This record gives sequence, structure tokens and C-alpha cells, in this order.
Amino acid sequence: MHQAFRTKSVDQIISDCDAQPHKLKRTLTAFDLTALGIGAIIGTGIFVLVGTAAVGDGTRPGAGPGLVLSFIMSGAACVLAALCYAEFASMIPVAGSAYTYSYASLGEFLAWITGWNLVLEYGVACVAVSIGWSGYLVSILERMGIHLPTELVNPPGVDGGIVNLPAVLIVLALTGLLVIGVKESARVTSVIVAVKLAVVLFFIGVGAFAVDPANWSPFMPNGFAGVGAAAAVIFFAYIGFDAVSTTAEEARNPQRDVPIALIASLGICTLLYVVVAAVLTGIVPYTQIHVKAPVAEALNSVGIRWGGALVATGAVAGITSVLIVMLIGQIRVFYAMSRDGLLWPWLSAVHPKYGTPHHATIITGVSVAGLAGFVSIGEAAGLTNIGTLFAFTLVCGAILVLRRTRPQQRRPFRTPFVPWIPILGMLACMWLMYFLPAVTWWRFLIWSVVGVILYVGYGLSHSKLAKGVSTCEILPPLNPKDAR
Repeated sequence: MHQAFRTKSVDQIISDCDAQPHKLKRTLTAFDLTALGIGAIIGTGIFVLVGTAAVGDGTRPGAGPGLVLSFIMSGAACVLAALCYAEFASMIPVAGSAYTYSYASLGEFLAWITGWNLVLEYGVACVAVSIGWSGYLVSILERMGIHLPTELVNPPGVDGGIVNLPAVLIVLALTGLLVIGVKESARVTSVIVAVKLAVVLFFIGVGAFAVDPANWSPFMPNGFAGVGAAAAVIFFAYIGFDAVSTTAEEARNPQRDVPIALIASLGICTLLYVVVAAVLTGIVPYTQIHVKAPVAEALNSVGIRWGGALVATGAVAGITSVLIVMLIGQIRVFYAMSRDGLLWPWLSAVHPKYGTPHHATIITGVSVAGLAGFVSIGEAAGLTNIGTLFAFTLVCGAILVLRRTRPQQRRPFRTPFVPWIPILGMLACMWLMYFLPAVTWWRFLIWSVVGVILYVGYGLSHSKLAKGVSTCEILPPLNPKDAR
């Protein structure tokens, strides 16, 4: 079992990615990567979850106008993690994100657990987002007088549903796009990002004139508990920025462009989120915020009904781009794990014409489409959040480990103020995990146990590290004083 704790050297990881037949096309620029990041971040969280976060639900109190602080807290945790991601992405510019970074620092077993939870993050998020996309599309069509049969827009057991057909079709359509090429997907995402940014700025510009400062009092109606619980919920609104690092192997200049894209996309989105939260809670008393369509209904409440329709259209665009990037993220994690021998080798096959991991893309798309069509996700946001926060915690810890074990490794971007930034990042992520409900923790535990069984049953015996012991090493104990 000592094999499970051996690391893969940074040089070996990079040489593996450069070796045929696994090489991907490097076509993405810093602008493309930033657009992918914004495309992943702005979507379901800002258009849907802000309502629940502000008002609360049966399992958690709402933040009220203190939602502004909730966004700042979640954003700060993500910025701390992003600084750690940026160092890894500049040092190890290959596909796999947190999985690959853990492999280089924490050992194969923790890398597997990280990758397995990234599958949870991206997979469940894709299902939830596609179902949300379907709901917004149905709403827009109904505004136009087009009513689809309820049997074809709901999963079994919900309003007489048979299959959520719009959710299935959007996933399959985007899967086809991703098979053709990530550059083409990036172009589509860039256009969609422009549309939804325009819609968000429209809401801010128009809504600012309807703000009543009296609605901001009381600012924290449920105290810090409400703000903390809301921060754990709307963390979902930030999920996806790490997907930028999964495409590092397809970036033209990953050492420079990936860190830029990570920080830029997160900074832009955090600023927009804080302003949207302030405007939203200023337009409508927090107790009257519409839970399912908070932003659109806020404009309706002040008589700007055409604005509500415009925001709904922007929500569809926003959710589409989130779905694209989440699919890319899961596909690239499958690709990286397969290339290391921890998953079946056909998952890392690259299409001879398009230069994309087409087998992993098709398997991911079909799986997500099937679940989206026939499953109703109740705790999707919480389950996605805990998998992501776990991965972020390990990445922050991995920075400390790699600074200790490979101090001379070239780092085009260095996380500032080590060890304090990684330590604060770990504490912030664990603090947000604390606010997640017990049922989410149990589901996370079950998922992790299934992952361990799969690793022991397949990955451990098929790992490529088992065939090249000399290229890896056992981790020495970490002395925090050496992590500088």
C-alpha cells in the first residue's frame, strides 16, 4: 500500500502530457481562459441561489441584506484558493487541476480522492445546472405563449413528468460541441459571457435607481449565523473558476495566462456579485425576495416587467456557459486520471482530427444527460459545494507540501505570503464546510467510500506509477517552518 502515497514528479507529469498519443491542442489565449472562468462562475448562483441565501429555507437561516457579506466571505475563500491554484497551474501546466496538483505533492491516494471529488463537483453541478436551464427555458417559452407538455419537462414523480427533455437535449448538444473542439466551445462561451455580463450590468444600472436604503435595515436579521449559512450556500455561485486550470494543457502560454485568468475572472465576478446583492436587497425587502427567480422578479416588483424578461433571457445564456465549462472540467479530470492509469485507458484517447478526448466527452455527456432527464436534485448545491471545498482545502495544503519537498522547482507564479495564504485558505474552506447540513456530509462520506473501493479494486493495480517506481518518492514529514 506504500504505492498509494508515492508522488509523481513535476517533470514526469509534464513529459507525460507532451508524449503522444495524449497531447491536446494548445489554442486558448488569456482572454479565452478568462471568458471560460467568468462563464463558469456567473450563472445559477447569481440568478437563482441568491433568493434562498437571502430569505433562508427550512434547514438554514437567511442572511437578509447581509448577503453582501456572505458574497465577500465566499469570494475571499475562493481568492485564497485561487492564489494556490495559480502557483500550481504555472508550475504544472497540464490537464487535471487539483487532481494533478495533489499527485505531485500529496501522493497517489489523496490525488485519487481529490479527483473523485472533482467528479462529484462537476458531475452533480452539471446535472443541477442543466435542470435549472430547462426551468428557465420553459419559463421564457410560457411568456411567449408556448406551453410544452409537463410530461416532457419534468422528471418522473414531479407533476406527472416522464423525462426532462430540454435538460437532456442541451447537455447532448453541448457534448457534440465539445467533441468538435474546446476552441470552438471557448468562442461560444465568449459570446454568451458578453450577453450575460450585459444583462447583469443592466440589472445593476436600472435597479440602482429603485433602491430604497430602508430595505437594508436590519442588515443582519439572523445575525452572523445567517450570514455564514448563506455564505456556504452561495459558494456555489463561485464554483467553476478552478475549471480554468483543467484546460491548462490547451492554453498557448499556460504559465502566464492561467494565473491571469484565475485571478481576473474571480475578481470581476466577486465585484459584480457584491453589487448585485446590494441592489437586490435594496430594491425589495429581503422577506419578499422571490426564491426561484429573485433577480427577474425584483425588477417586476418595481414595474420593470420587460426588464424581468430580459434578465430571464440572460439567465439562460449564463447557465449555458456554466454548463459548458463544468462539462469541460469533468472531461479533463477523467482524461488526466485515465492517462495515469487510475481509470480505464480508453478515457484518455484523443480524437485524431479534433484533438479532443472524445471518449471521455461522450461518456460524460451521456451520463449527465441521463441523470438530468430522470433525476430531481434537491441538495445538489450542497453536495457540489462540499466536494469542491474539500478539493480546495487539499490544494492549499499541497502548496505547503511542495514548497517543502521541491523548493527549487521553477514557479513562474508564486503564491504570496506562504505559509499564511494557504493556511488561511484551508481554514476558510473548512469554515464554510462547517455550515453545510449533516445530510450533505453523509452523502459526501458515501461518495468517498465508493471512490476508495474503486481505487483499491482498479486504480491501485493499474497505476502507471507501479511500473516506474524510480520516478516517484515517499513524502517526508512536513515541517511548517520550511514552508516559506
